[in-house]
Formats: sequence, structure tokens, C-alpha cells
Amino acid sequence: MAKFHLLLTCCALLLSLNWRRSCALPLAAPSADGAQCAALFRSLLLNITDLLTTMTTNSSCVRQKDSAFSESDCRRSITKDLAYYDTAIQSYLESQLHRPDEEDALLRPTLTVVKELRKSCSTTANGEEDSTEEAADMWKNDSFTNRQKMCKMMRGFYVRAITINRAMGYISSGDHRK
Repeated sequence: MAKFHLLLTCCALLLSLNWRRSCALPLAAPSADGAQCAALFRSLLLNITDLLTTMTTNSSCVRQKDSAFSESDCRRSITKDLAYYDTAIQSYLESQLHRPDEEDALLRPTLTVVKELRKSCSTTANGEEDSTEEAADMWKNDSFTNRQKMCKMMRGFYVRAITINRAMGYISSGDHRK
């Protein structure tokens, strides 16, 4: 019985030490810009992961079968999402906050990464507008309600950041071109 407990302890220790290394990351892109974008998207995911300490799972998700993939549409959607979250977080930080120092310290690193991604990896065409007006107007004068909305929004952004990382990994791998 003592050997079993020793074996179980060793296995648990090995699993806990290797857990961080087994996390999925986007594949490196062939270009320098692509590598920078992949690193920034990974940084975004890690920032949001640190921001949200607990993760909810959705067991009712259904996997799609054989769908067409458009790299340009995918990148355009990612750019629009980043513009939305950039505006929403920025306007939240400019609203009346309950604890400005704490909230600013939590959100500023994520906002910085989002702005850097928009600057470095933007794929929006010149004539195309980002629909960010609704994000700027979502915060009211009630800081409690605003914090609740921000929490919900960041949980959604966490899931979106995971999706973005998967999409960028897929694009970087070149599998969609085969």
C-alpha cells in the first residue's frame, strides 16, 4: 500500500509540473509579423486567463462539420472584435469606477495588448468602419451594474481569445490552404 501511495504521489507531482507545458499554443507563423501577432494573441489569452480566476464550461457546445473557411473573413472578424473590446474596456476605464486603482491595474495590461494587436495585426480595409459606438455607450452611472457587465464581457472575451488563438494557429499552420 505504501508503494501505491508513493507511485500516486509521484504521478501527481509529474502531472502538476508538466501541466503548464501541455497547454495549447498557436503555431509559429512563417513571417516576422505573423510571429509577433501570435505572441501578442498568446499574451492576450494569458492576460484574460489571469484576469478570470474561474472558468465556466459549456457542455452543450456542438462541433461543426465541414464548413468553408475564409482567412480574410476570419481576420476581419478578429479585427472587429478587437476594436469592440478596445472601445468597451477604454470607455469602462473612463467611466466612474468603484475602485479605480484596482480596476485599472487589472484591465490596463489587457487593453495594452489589444491596442498593440490592433496596431500590428489589423486587417480592416480603409473604407471599412468598426462598429464600436455601442461598446462606448454601454456603461451607466451605476458602478455595481458596470462591474457586473464588465465581468460578463471579460468572460466572453476569454472564450473569444481562446477561439482567436485557435484560429490564428490554424491560419499559421497553413492547413486551410491544402
